[in-house]
Amino acid sequence: MTASRFVEQLNEQIGNEFAAHQQYVACAIHYDALTMPQMAAFFYGQALEERDHAMMMVKFLLDTDAEVQIPGVGAPETKFADVVAPVELALAQEKRVSEQVFALTKTAREESDFAAEQFMQWFIKEQVEEVATMNDLLAVVTRAKDDVNAIEEYVRREQNGAGADPTAPPIAGA
Repeated sequence: MTASRFVEQLNEQIGNEFAAHQQYVACAIHYDALTMPQMAAFFYGQALEERDHAMMMVKFLLDTDAEVQIPGVGAPETKFADVVAPVELALAQEKRVSEQVFALTKTAREESDFAAEQFMQWFIKEQVEEVATMNDLLAVVTRAKDDVNAIEEYVRREQNGAGADPTAPPIAGA
């Protein structure tokens, strides 16, 4: 039986993941409008990842016979001053999500909910990767903010996607 406190927090996190999905779509659209197809594709991909994270959480709750609640989300930020701002926002978002993941893991541990704690381990690994990726991208975008072709080349070369992670939790509906 999944701890009720964990279920409540995980349902809230589902909303956070959908909000991150929306925010990354907004970032992608910003880059699409600037005719930066590599950055746009990167953020569209990030958006899909966030949606998948939410659906992994839905699947876990369904599999543990817990109630699923899909919270509403606020509108994302859609106006950005330059090519750097969306990446700064993304890094801050990933750091915030990391703290949320750590809090969920802490709750699972405090409740002795071993299945929930094990489920959260993948998300910890994922957040380390996401923060590192956004840190690197921010360094490049900041350094090359006046050379969008250099930014596009970096993303094309470095962010080509590693494919599906076979250790990832299952996704509801997949």
